Amino acid sequence: MKLVLASASPRRRDLLARIGVTPDVVDPAEIDEAPRKGETPRPHAVRLAEEKAQAIAPKHDGAVILAADTVVAVGRRILPKVEDEATLRECMALLSGRRHKVLTGVAVIDPQGQMRSRLVETMIAMKRLSPDEIDFYAAHGEWKGKAGGYALQGYGEVYVRHIAGSYSNVVGLPLGETRNMLKAAGYPLA
Repeated sequence: MKLVLASASPRRRDLLARIGVTPDVVDPAEIDEAPRKGETPRPHAVRLAEEKAQAIAPKHDGAVILAADTVVAVGRRILPKVEDEATLRECMALLSGRRHKVLTGVAVIDPQGQMRSRLVETMIAMKRLSPDEIDFYAAHGEWKGKAGGYALQGYGEVYVRHIAGSYSNVVGLPLGETRNMLKAAGYPLA
């Protein structure tokens, strides 16, 4: 049975390897990821995962399709995928000393075309960050392309005071839930 990952994220491939899964094909979906007017973080994450899966499914008939999207949210505010240092600094200032949520929507389409989706939520409390700590983090560049601008699996981990929920969710793919969804789609897993 063929598994298609609708993501270019190397972190997602690494996470899948932890549960013994190697995608047969990596086919990133090109969709508009901008939030819709009035869209809140939870439905936004699930919608993006579903749209990514639906976008590539027609090209891979009979395959299992796996798609995900991770969103960092402070209240109802969806933080961007950070591409520049000014945006990073804005995000880090907003996250400093606060709790926020990391939400990942996961969508799986089985070989018969049935889609299942799930939302996984992890709460994180970040310590209050000094300007020097933000400078230190900005200098490492690991934040580029990351939702909210930090990587829990990298230098960003030292700024986290508390995490409640799935660690792998914060990295980009909740493994327990993803494994269960793949099994439900008929993908062979031990």
